[in-house]
Amino acid sequence: MFLGNLCVFIALAAMVAFPAAGKLEVEQSDTRTANSSNLAIPPAVFLPVQSKNPRDLGPGKLLVASRELADPNFAETVVLLVHYDAKGVVGLILNRRTDLPTSQVLAQLKTAKDLSNPVYLGGPVETPTVFALLRSTDKLEGAEHVFGDVYWISSKTALEKTISSRPDPGVFHVYLGYAGWSTDQLRNEVRLGGWFIFQADNQSVFNEKPDFLWRQMIKKTELEMARSATTGARYAPAAISKPPATGISSLDARPRSTTDLRRSEFLLE
Repeated sequence: MFLGNLCVFIALAAMVAFPAAGKLEVEQSDTRTANSSNLAIPPAVFLPVQSKNPRDLGPGKLLVASRELADPNFAETVVLLVHYDAKGVVGLILNRRTDLPTSQVLAQLKTAKDLSNPVYLGGPVETPTVFALLRSTDKLEGAEHVFGDVYWISSKTALEKTISSRPDPGVFHVYLGYAGWSTDQLRNEVRLGGWFIFQADNQSVFNEKPDFLWRQMIKKTELEMARSATTGARYAPAAISKPPATGISSLDARPRSTTDLRRSEFLLE
């Protein structure tokens, strides 16, 4: 997996406990009489732009796993693409929050000792690797701009500087591991119907209830599909009989068990 000249840093974790799968939030659908249907707001007004065109891939885009994507590494996930070029793609899973506090992951950083906000499992590749996302109105040195005021932190220096500024947990998330593809591989997965593409926004990236994020996003795609069917528009996502492999074949992208992660040692370089 290509990571460019990223400076990888790792920290000592006492233990990693994956959150139990929470119950999905159930949203009640609107009930309208036949006579009141003309009062409904057209779906195009409130539905975000979505795409299944590989040409729309790039940094700052969200990948929302389709219901047909059964790969356990990515089933029911929402992924933010933070790096995208001809050599490879890097993404962070936004909705797999763990029970492990940041202070334990970054135990060797004195400035992180009071950080109780939980870390996220960013992806199945190199889970000991630490990354972070931060919203900042100022340009963040040593970090890569993703979209808007959101930056991807992949160096120890930038992380230490960020933590020293005591960022609000609502705009600062730490991730273990990442999702990785070759460019052609991800494009092919999109063509096969594995992913919906959305433009990222702050509310999705720093969602207060990440356990419900995928359900919220996938319902938006299905509302769009229903609208297209009603208006006669053609919308036919490709079915996936067997999800394509994810991650670069040269790296071990197998999902790790909770026990495996508990035994992992994270040492700062």
